[in-house]
Amino acid sequence: MSAEGSPSARQRALDHVAALASGPAIDPALRVSLNFHPDRMLRDKPILDVLADDGVYCSQFVTGTSNGGLTAFPGGDRWRWESRIFDRAYDEAPADERPVYGALNFRGKPVGAAPRFGSAHFRLTADTLARTTFCYPDSVFEPSDFGVADRMGLIAIALADRQDDLDDYVEAQVHGPVLLRSHVEALVLDPCYRGTEVEASATRLGCAVEWHSGFRLTVAELRRYPEYRGPQFVELGERIAIDGVLDPGIIGDAARSGRFDPQAVKRVWHYLARFGNRPNGA
Repeated sequence: MSAEGSPSARQRALDHVAALASGPAIDPALRVSLNFHPDRMLRDKPILDVLADDGVYCSQFVTGTSNGGLTAFPGGDRWRWESRIFDRAYDEAPADERPVYGALNFRGKPVGAAPRFGSAHFRLTADTLARTTFCYPDSVFEPSDFGVADRMGLIAIALADRQDDLDDYVEAQVHGPVLLRSHVEALVLDPCYRGTEVEASATRLGCAVEWHSGFRLTVAELRRYPEYRGPQFVELGERIAIDGVLDPGIIGDAARSGRFDPQAVKRVWHYLARFGNRPNGA
């Protein structure tokens, strides 16, 4: 990473979004969370082992993986959205200089701000807020409302909106490196991973490990919502379930098995994320 190139591209992006932002300063107690699946593979290794070895959380432009769309390449949708939002600041930048994506946990969800992207999340430190930009809704919709730490009107917009639970988040783009030992308060995991290789790998990351209340969905409950993502994904969930239950570890095993379409498994995860957790009694 170049010593001069990164700050200039980053600062140009931050300045451009700040000029578009309005509203009061963010509550410094709020945190950005980076949701992801902790049991997936990256470069033929468990993702937490790769993160432990590298010590840094990288963007889709570096990893080539995502729990959303896979369009992070020159001319792809993610590249085009970033070019628009950041006024072309990163168009010629190396992949490792681009921002990483998360969400502002303004609702205080124990499972992270955007569980549609994974059962685990990194909770970032307060000092990363100063180099984070925000938009609402998700950048996939090419939004026109933006925020930065000292001009954050997006929370009021999001609170006034009515979205499905999985779409109820303010997207965050963290500019500059996210070092696990310096910029992460904790990795927060689903309790289904206690005593597993996921927990063992998590202890190598150099950050605290915490546990949320957990995702769990019975097949009987799953069958109540065929219209949510489609009856074919309810049927797939029934096939994946063990003893009539789905949890993140079971879905992770199915994803790694190679027996199922990854996009179809992702839809089953959406069912679990949407209906298998009731944070704050919702």
